[in-house]
Amino acid sequence: MVTQYGIKYAVNLITTHFGDLVAKVCECLLRKGPLTLQVIVRFTELTSSQVKNSLLVLIQHNCVQAFIQEQPGNHGDGAKLNTQYIALFNNIINRWRFPKFLTIVSQKLDKQCVELLEALLLHGRLTLKQMSDRAKSGQNEGDDVILDAVREAFIKLLNAHFIERCPASEPVLTKPTEEEASARRRGPKSAKVLEEKETLEQRVLEAATPSEALRFLLVTQTERAAAGGKDESNSSSMTPGEKRKHDALESDTECGATDEQVVLWRANFEEFIRRLRHKACIENVRARLDDGAIIVLGAMLEATRSAEKKVKTENSVPLSLNSIYEEVIKSEEGRNITFDRVRASLVQLSCPPFVKAVNELYSIDFKKIIELAQNEEVESIVLKRYGRDAYRMFRLLSNTGRLLETDKIADTTFVEKKDTPKILYKLWKDDYLHMEKLQLTGVRQSQFLLWKVNKNTLWEHVLDEMFHATLNLSLRVAYELEQEKELLNTPQDKRVNRLRKVRLLLESAQMKLDDAIMLFHDF
Repeated sequence: MVTQYGIKYAVNLITTHFGDLVAKVCECLLRKGPLTLQVIVRFTELTSSQVKNSLLVLIQHNCVQAFIQEQPGNHGDGAKLNTQYIALFNNIINRWRFPKFLTIVSQKLDKQCVELLEALLLHGRLTLKQMSDRAKSGQNEGDDVILDAVREAFIKLLNAHFIERCPASEPVLTKPTEEEASARRRGPKSAKVLEEKETLEQRVLEAATPSEALRFLLVTQTERAAAGGKDESNSSSMTPGEKRKHDALESDTECGATDEQVVLWRANFEEFIRRLRHKACIENVRARLDDGAIIVLGAMLEATRSAEKKVKTENSVPLSLNSIYEEVIKSEEGRNITFDRVRASLVQLSCPPFVKAVNELYSIDFKKIIELAQNEEVESIVLKRYGRDAYRMFRLLSNTGRLLETDKIADTTFVEKKDTPKILYKLWKDDYLHMEKLQLTGVRQSQFLLWKVNKNTLWEHVLDEMFHATLNLSLRVAYELEQEKELLNTPQDKRVNRLRKVRLLLESAQMKLDDAIMLFHDF
């Protein structure tokens, strides 16, 4: 979900990184949706050249995706193909998370991999040759040594899925297939399967993303020569979308181009968000269970990560007890755990149901873990903002999930009946509760107030508040940096120390707030 303050925050990030001109084009796309070049020029009142250059910057840094959509012609004319541009909100806000991405790589791989990823995050998209040239310009070692080191680091990042091929520059957005259309007609159960493909942004990204066979594939000139001509048997078995992507790769081969010189690569944000989601799941469970259960959960996450097709997966693929134990003993701390201890940990994880067991197969219930974390986050906000009485009432309504009358809430939470309506009204006024009035007619007319937590609307409201808060923190950091320019006459050490303290404090708070934003927006 994209909220109003979410858009303002995204525009602020683009303004900070690329300036007002690029931010104006980005804001236009975020607020108006997909637009053609001519329409963007009209809305922004910029010149065509300014809009083109701004779009190129945004595309280079993976903040905008171009696509071609078929439009019906006028007066019996044939269909028209128009190039449109859509802003990628998730990729924009991911720019603030670059330090988190680099930390993940530094914990898993070596320094050369971190430097290579840092270059991709800085420049948006690079070929392998550009990465090699960049590395050679900054070191004094022999060219062959540097090239080997860059290639080795590149392969490590690719194998870990931390980087990927860039999407197609202008994918053609096709109409829904007959199968998809019939699935929508069959009813809600079939429609739920296609839910993720319903939005235009999802359809565009799906059309632009290379097939899984190509997305993490690096083909050298030697390998191309060894492969020889086209494999007609494999090509004929592909779906139309995969066939187009395969043909695009073959066209590079015919021109004698290598992946090092032609293919653009970028950071794979999806993989980083997935790993941050797994980390959040572990931290949430750690607060409830012992270290043995955490080791088992971590092993299950490691074993099933590659099978996840999307970030917001509700359940992991099922694993047998033997498979889980095999993964557990791969780690140093896991080698101290016995087979029976793993079984006992799985029992612990099943209540509350963080792990579900069916026919001796165990799968992680991501949905349950994330929901519990979201509930606790909102409850903590209510506790800090409105006090303990409000916290107890909110928690009761949240867990009940249905309408409750005012006196019933007071009796259950042991709050004074005279104070209960005031507290509930305050929560309702700030959009934390839903209220309904029940009018009873008869000899004596009476009115009852019923209260409920509507989580769908509340979660969106809380997320918007979080975007508002992180926007304010970003503006405060910029203000403090501006103030430092006025302190040039003060001693150098005092000025540097003050700047460091202010920035560390504000940026630390913003990092923690971003963790909460991911919980509601990305996970």
